[in-house]
Amino acid sequence: MRNHLSARWRNISDQLRFNLFAVTAALATYSCMYAFRKPFTAATYSGLQYGDIDLKIWLITAQLCGYALSKFLGIRIISEMQQKARASTIILLCLLAEAALFGFAVSDGFWRIFFLFINGIPLGMVWGLVFSYLEGRSSTEFLGAGLSTSFIFASGLVKSVGKWLMVEFHVSEIWMPFVTGMVFLPPLLFSVWMLDKLPPPTREDIGLRLQRLPMNREERWKFFLSCAPPLIILIVAYILLTVLRDIRDNFAAEIWQSLGYEHSSEIFLISEIPIAIAVLIIMSVVMFVKNNIQAFNVNQLIIFSGFMIIGITTLAFEKKIISGEFWMIIVGFGLYISYIPFNSVMFDRLVAASGFVANAGFLIYLADSFGYLGSILILIYKNFGQPDLQWIPFMVAMSYLFSFVGMALMTISMYLFQSIFFMKPKKENPSPAGAFMEM
Repeated sequence: MRNHLSARWRNISDQLRFNLFAVTAALATYSCMYAFRKPFTAATYSGLQYGDIDLKIWLITAQLCGYALSKFLGIRIISEMQQKARASTIILLCLLAEAALFGFAVSDGFWRIFFLFINGIPLGMVWGLVFSYLEGRSSTEFLGAGLSTSFIFASGLVKSVGKWLMVEFHVSEIWMPFVTGMVFLPPLLFSVWMLDKLPPPTREDIGLRLQRLPMNREERWKFFLSCAPPLIILIVAYILLTVLRDIRDNFAAEIWQSLGYEHSSEIFLISEIPIAIAVLIIMSVVMFVKNNIQAFNVNQLIIFSGFMIIGITTLAFEKKIISGEFWMIIVGFGLYISYIPFNSVMFDRLVAASGFVANAGFLIYLADSFGYLGSILILIYKNFGQPDLQWIPFMVAMSYLFSFVGMALMTISMYLFQSIFFMKPKKENPSPAGAFMEM
């Protein structure tokens, strides 16, 4: 009995050490990637224009177009990526993005916009490569949630570093993105080395979550068609979240400036830390739901709750019940508690429940590609169709609209997936894979 308990505690200890190592490596890797993508948004580029339009608007739009193109390319590239090529590909993609930032620094006019477009293309595929190390494990919820906190605080971190370089070392706005990337290059190399040391999923992991393998074109179509109607609805909901996240993230400097924080470099990071902690705790709890169908449904309920929080908090802000600072934080919480499941744990559970030998990267990039396409369309509308509209009123309007539509979409999605999972004849020993395989 004592030996049995001792072995059990050793297994728990080994799992805890693995989880800590894995989440540290993944979080560090993706956080470093942000240093090649987001620092330029900490600058305002005041007075710089191209074609009578502010340069920053061109830069954000151009990079987002490159990033969206990367997501469409990633549907195939990430889903077909072989394990042995992942680490070297991550490093190569980040170096290409840094080279584009150098081109941005030494060029002028249209070429600055062009190099930001080029910068976005490689970076859009880093997420799928990093998450491929974590999916299909019994602790993927914890690992995915830990990795996804990089969405929340890494952007604030690199923008704070960029602002610090400009304030303390007088680095120009044009050179700041490249210099910030160079600062984060050594930790990127070390964190990728750590990530590549992770062992593959165990037999227990495969038994719980199925084996994850590259997918060819035929396998991708077969999987998509097995659950197309509710999956399309989920993608539409994700488009709303991506649009709102990009508005809040890309124009955080302008929004915080409107709220009276124009001279605070640390506000980008400080405001995101409580969000990251809260989201990590909530998403990690889902790890203890062993049944893949139930866990998938829990993720949908969490997303519904996030949409609801966005709407209620915005109403409280407009009624002056809460301050603008508190509104930015709580809207961020509602946004990320909905956004993060799409990028990790929800699609991982859907693959596990489907019975298909597949990978979550395919679904993540399918959703991401259309999510960023929607973000581009809204950005073009705001910047080129309604250039005089202020950012806070625009974000308030989008929060109301997306909250209402998002809750409706998630309600329909839950009903349709419920039909797929539970309105099929039950077997003696029901398997989460059964519903999909019978379709």
